[in-house]
Amino acid sequence: MKILSVNAGSSSLKFQMYEMPEEKVLISGTFERIGIDGGMYTIKYNGEKKKTEREFSTHSEAVQVLIEELLNYKVIESLDEIKGVGHRIVHGGEHYTHSVVATEEVINDLTDISELAPLHNPANLTGIKAFQEKIPDALEVCCFDTAFHQTMNKKEFLYPVPYEWYEKYGVRKYGFHGMSHNYIALRTAEILNNPSARIISCHIGNGGSLCAIKDGKSIDTSMGFTPNAGLMMGSRSGDIDATLIPYIMGKTGETLEEVINDLNKKSGYLGVSGVSSDSRDIEEAAAAGNERAILSQEMYVEKIVNYIAEYYLELGGADAIVFTAGVGENSKDTRKAIVDKLAPLGIKIDEEKNNIRGEEALISTEDSSVKVYVIPTDEEVMIARDTYKFINE
Repeated sequence: MKILSVNAGSSSLKFQMYEMPEEKVLISGTFERIGIDGGMYTIKYNGEKKKTEREFSTHSEAVQVLIEELLNYKVIESLDEIKGVGHRIVHGGEHYTHSVVATEEVINDLTDISELAPLHNPANLTGIKAFQEKIPDALEVCCFDTAFHQTMNKKEFLYPVPYEWYEKYGVRKYGFHGMSHNYIALRTAEILNNPSARIISCHIGNGGSLCAIKDGKSIDTSMGFTPNAGLMMGSRSGDIDATLIPYIMGKTGETLEEVINDLNKKSGYLGVSGVSSDSRDIEEAAAAGNERAILSQEMYVEKIVNYIAEYYLELGGADAIVFTAGVGENSKDTRKAIVDKLAPLGIKIDEEKNNIRGEEALISTEDSSVKVYVIPTDEEVMIARDTYKFINE
């Protein structure tokens, strides 16, 4: 049975087609820098990669090219062969705590809460609608990033605000990147042969979040009510003092919507550096001596280290720290900068082992107090598994 997993990020779209239940990958690819200059996409088929430079102003354009490539590579003769399409949905709000079939009611609900994830949910919905139009006979399934974090206790997910805000309006920490953190939890427990392992999962890319995991469950996570909370990210501010918002509105004359847009799309790496929201551009500019790029990189590392230290204490120690996602898997310099700051905890990096990109590896020294891994995430297989379950119900 052929199932397509679609994972749309704030500036990217990843896909993998699986033969299920074997979980055999038939074809995969990544569309990068959507809405950013220098767009490209990569298709991996039969062990070979082909990269094509192409600008994509929207996710909808990327979806159309994806469908064309599936037919061009003759992985399928007809789109009717695809029995299911699973979609990563960032925010399920209070409505959804597990994966569901993408009915009209579900799509309407997700449209209503799009303001909670303005960089992601609209892109996710564009993908759902495009695939429903192109492959009407396939079962479309929504898989939520918020679901994995439903195991958090109230003391972790509640904010110190009037309690009725939670009761009446659902104001709470939801957490995101749930499928990635769930995959890391499963894979790390397998590597350690310890289902009760204490794991700090560092999903750091254009978007980023950390997660404290124990017994395979999310104990705490850095993102909050929306994906703009927690870490400084590519174009997102992460945590700020909320009173900055009315202050800037008064100073600039911007509306509330405009300031929120600034915090989502003009902050983070982009806002501090003035260079780019892409970490690769930041590292290049920093190496060339750009002071604001250096500053943004230092701020980024510092905030990640602070969360690792917090979760180390919250978990009562850690059996593993795992780096994953775009920056975590590919930037040896960022990993080293983070681990070097963890030296007071006895955590050490082996620079030779750390000299990798996109590979699963143990990168800590033998005498490190905590094992440090790079594990490429696989949100797509988590999506495929949930989609397959619905088809076989």
